[in-house]
Amino acid sequence: MKKILKEYQWLILIVSVILILDQWTKVIVRANIPFGGQWMPLEWLAPYFRFVHWKNTGAAFGLFQGGGLIFGILAVVVALFIIIYYRSIPEDEKLMRIALSMQLGGALGNLIDRIRFGPVTDFISVGTFPVFNIADSCITVGVGLLILALWLSERKEKQRADEPTDFDSEQTEPVDTQA
Repeated sequence: MKKILKEYQWLILIVSVILILDQWTKVIVRANIPFGGQWMPLEWLAPYFRFVHWKNTGAAFGLFQGGGLIFGILAVVVALFIIIYYRSIPEDEKLMRIALSMQLGGALGNLIDRIRFGPVTDFISVGTFPVFNIADSCITVGVGLLILALWLSERKEKQRADEPTDFDSEQTEPVDTQA
């Protein structure tokens, strides 16, 4: 059991922080901003940034409205895949582990809303971009970090392949086949 906890310690920590922050902010929004209402902490930010209370029955950023059940099932499948796959990621692939942890935290944060309320609570409004929440942000940043981690890993592999091996650097004497 200790070995499993050690293998998953960073996953558990990152997911826990994301879940706490995501659920806490959603509770604050539901308690203090009426549905459809908004709050602007600094008036001069009004055209660029505000907090709103919105419900999302689709995917992140309001895509595919009405697909809550499908996205709930998808979140469970993705969560199980990440939990199973996480153990196979080498410990030195920290960026990959952080990326998957962020995606798992975001997926579970929105899944909790789907199970408890049906729609997901969204509240961050930036310009004309669709309204989103902490979980959506973590999923998006996690995907970006995953792409970066894969690119860096591929680049590292390419550098290794381009390096001369000991065999390549050894000088061998020509063999006289005429004798």
